[in-house]
Amino acid sequence: MLEVIQTDKAPAAIGPYSQAIRANGLVFVSGQIPLDPQTGEIVAGDLTRQATRALENMKQVLASAGCGIEKVVAVDVFLTDISHFSVFNEIYGSFFSGHKPARAVVEVSALPRGAMVEVKCVAALD
Repeated sequence: MLEVIQTDKAPAAIGPYSQAIRANGLVFVSGQIPLDPQTGEIVAGDLTRQATRALENMKQVLASAGCGIEKVVAVDVFLTDISHFSVFNEIYGSFFSGHKPARAVVEVSALPRGAMVEVKCVAALD
């Protein structure tokens, strides 16, 4: 059975998709960009601020699905400038300090709303 996950603690979907889907013991979190959940606008500032907001949004969607960040098994990261890889890694490490999920990081030419970063993940509920 599929269950749509929705929370107001993360930005609403800006297209025809769900924040996450829970199915067969897994949670599939859609790509989270650094939108402020209160204003719906991209957070101002550098990659540090944007990455922190995007990861926090991901964490809030997971919490709404009844899952903690320690249950994440895979993360995909999209950066508009791969030279920001080490800066992103520092912030990412603060979210995943004791737990190291599988991960891919790729550079893309652009992201929605001019974001510098987008993150998505899969987590296990059990």
